[in-house]
Amino acid sequence: MTESGLTPRTVEVLHSIVQSYIETGEPVASRTIAQRRKDHLSPATIRNIMADLADMGYLAQPHTSAGRVPTAKAFRHYALSVSQHRSGGADFARLREELIEHPGVEERTERTTHFLTELTRNVGIVAAIPAASQTLERVELVWLPDRRVLMVVVTGDGMIRNQLAQLKVPVSPAELESIRNYLNLEFSGWTMTAIRQELDRRLAEERAAYDTLLTRLSMLYKQGLLEMGMTPLVFLDGTSNLLGLDAHLTTERLRELFRALEEKQRLIEMLDQFLSGRTDELQVHVGLGEAHPALSQFSMIGIRLAATGGVETRLAVLGPMRMNYPRVVSTVSLVSHLLRSLPQ
Repeated sequence: MTESGLTPRTVEVLHSIVQSYIETGEPVASRTIAQRRKDHLSPATIRNIMADLADMGYLAQPHTSAGRVPTAKAFRHYALSVSQHRSGGADFARLREELIEHPGVEERTERTTHFLTELTRNVGIVAAIPAASQTLERVELVWLPDRRVLMVVVTGDGMIRNQLAQLKVPVSPAELESIRNYLNLEFSGWTMTAIRQELDRRLAEERAAYDTLLTRLSMLYKQGLLEMGMTPLVFLDGTSNLLGLDAHLTTERLRELFRALEEKQRLIEMLDQFLSGRTDELQVHVGLGEAHPALSQFSMIGIRLAATGGVETRLAVLGPMRMNYPRVVSTVSLVSHLLRSLPQ
């Protein structure tokens, strides 16, 4: 018996049912499974096995005279059994080359999303989540003509982020130097979260309105200083692949689904919810109705990668329950392995 209480033969029958249902979308009869097998089990024997599987919650019978259909429990069992082979090939060599050529977090995240969609023909989702423990090493502020300032933030993990600020009032190079010295002296070594909280407190004090340095600092702060690289990046690709799916969605439900997938915060919450397990471990979720009613007939296969360079990566493929699990599982596994192997 396996850990789930299934014998090897029962597992073979279960997986044959899942594969047949993925291919046809029709309830599966015992005779169909008997014809697929090489050991010549009789339809009667298979019917008994199917009855046991139904009792254990792996199969359902939509109509009395119809065959059986796999439940979410069955799909998950099948997906977890699929080999996570890492044979790679030309496609993965191409992705690796592209990611090495474009080391920026945003570019890597976006390209990985497109790649997941291209290979699986489902919806690819990749998020880069800044680690809450990131600390400030130093700030550099570069004066530019036309009231512009190049803001550079270096964090303790060695990451360098920059952003151009357009100010409404002029700031002199000397004032920028004072702001830079103030931030580096006061906050070097602090976490970015703690710095923002303390600055919010100091800038809210009445004296800040009369302090020239804090007034100038406030302008840069409102332009995104100390927020650079702290906002999660989320990319989604392949929603057009949802059109034409036999997922029993009304036109209105499909619109609701598209709207939900367009919301960045909703995507982050969904990844938090379904990729909450251990890092570097493939996770399979079948039936996502708790995230959105329109997702009840969908599956998500993904993985959460440990933070490197101050950023945690979460990647997933969203598709119908009747997705090609071997293709999706191997793609997610190989892409995650590839990302871990890239130079930082």
